[in-house]
This record gives sequence, C-alpha cells and structure tokens, in this order.
Amino acid sequence: MRFALLRSPLSPRRESGAHRKSTRARSLILGTGSALALTGLIVGVGAVAQASVSSSASIAATTELSESTGLRHEQLSVYAVIATKTAHEHAKSTLNEAGEVIGIMANKVDSTPLATSVAALSDYKTLETDAVIELTEQTQAASEAARSAVAEVDRIASEEAAVAAAESSRLAAEAAAEAEESARADAAESARAADAAPTAQGAAGGNSPGEAQATARAMAASNYGWGESEFSCLVQLWDKESGWSYTAYNPSGATGIPQALPGSKMATAGSDWATNATTQIAWGLGYIEGGYGSPCGAWAHSVSNNWY
Repeated sequence: MRFALLRSPLSPRRESGAHRKSTRARSLILGTGSALALTGLIVGVGAVAQASVSSSASIAATTELSESTGLRHEQLSVYAVIATKTAHEHAKSTLNEAGEVIGIMANKVDSTPLATSVAALSDYKTLETDAVIELTEQTQAASEAARSAVAEVDRIASEEAAVAAAESSRLAAEAAAEAEESARADAAESARAADAAPTAQGAAGGNSPGEAQATARAMAASNYGWGESEFSCLVQLWDKESGWSYTAYNPSGATGIPQALPGSKMATAGSDWATNATTQIAWGLGYIEGGYGSPCGAWAHSVSNNWY
C-alpha cells in the first residue's frame, strides 16, 4: 500500500511571510551583485586610466629624448652608440679649431690654458662619453676666450702702430721744415757773400793781415758757404797760428798764414805759395774743410790740443 507524502498546508499568514522573506533575499542578492559589478567597473576604468597615463608619460619622455638628441624614435635603441660617435666627432672638430687658435696666439697670448684643455681632450677615444662632452665644452670655451684675447692684443697693436706712424710723420715733417729753413738761411748767406765778393776781391792779393782776412772772408763764403760765425773761428785760429802773416815761419817748419807743415804743401794751391797770402788762404781753407769740416771744428781741436 502506498502512502502519498503530503505537505502540511500553511496558513495564509505564514505563507505571506515566507513570500516576503524570499523577495527580500532576491533583492539582497541582486543588490550585492550590482555593487560588485559597479566596483569591478570602477576598478577596470582606473586601471585603464593609469595605463593610459603611464603610456602618455612614456611617449612624452621618448619625444623629449628624441628632440634633445636629434634621434628618431626607432634609433633610441642604439642611442649610446650614436651619442658616443657624435661626441667623438664634436671632439675632433673642436681639437682642429683649437689647433688653429693656438697657431694665431704665438707671441701674443699665453696658450697654456687652451693647450691644457686640448691635451685633456686629445684622449677622447678612451674616455667616457660624458667626459668627452664636458671636455669638449671646456675646450670650446677656452678657444673662444683665446680668440677674444688675441683680438684685443691685435687691436692694441694696431692702435700703437697708428700712433707710432703719426709720430713718425710728425717728426719727418718737422725735419723737412728745418731742412728747408736751413737751406733758405744758407741761400741768404750765400747771397750776402756774393754781394760782398766784389769788395773782397778788390782787396784780394794784398798780403797785409787786414787784406788777408778780407780775402779769407770772401773765399770762405763763396767757396764753402761758411758764414760769419765760422769766419770768427777762422780769425781766432789763424791769429793764434800766424797772426795772419804770410811770412810767418815756425822752427818746426810750419809756414805761412795757415802754418802748413812743411810749407811746400801749399804748392798744390799755387806756385806762389811762399809770397802770396791768397794762395796760402786757399790752401788753408781746403785743409780745414777736409780735416775738420769747418773753421770752428779746427778751432776747437786747436784749443784742446794746441795744434790743428
């Protein structure tokens, strides 16, 4: 005999309460699931946002590195090799330029600072890239400083040369003016002597001391351009030697107005040297001009040595 299992019927109130509990449970489950789904969505969005920020920062850093080095993005994997090569090329060109600068510094500026930088950079192939870059910058700065120093030295030298040239021109102009003035004075003196020559020549040939002096003044001016100051020295000289006497004779053999030793030397001026004061004067003036340059030169020697 089979018996059917029958549920006990619930009262309407108990059934309504059970229904409400079931509804609340489903609501709680749905609410919890929604919250979990929302939380997952927020976490996912945050992760995506963080990944996006990181990617943007990476791209920005890569772009900045590319712009600063001049390398394309695809070259960044070999950046170290390219950077080293570039640094070496810059070092080489900097050394070449520094060598030219040292060449123009000779005898102008001390090249020790630049030469020291060059020596340090010369080993660039064995140095770290950062060290090469730093030494290259130092050498470039030293080269620029040296160029500026050389330019300043050249400027000063140019100014000094200009000043020296101006001074030389001034002195040359003064010398030319003095020479011109002297030439005019000599010409005027010669003109005066020429005007006086006829009177003197009229007295020429006389053997007295006064006539001999007149002859000597005329001949000194016309033949040698000597003025009165030189004639004054001549008067003192021959006053001392012979008193202007054509017959003067010294036991040593010195003869005539100029006291030629021996007297026969005066034959070169004329065969009448022993009897003609004019012949003696002609010889004596030539002797003075050849030996002392002028009567005052001969007189100074005579005063110092008691002979001429």
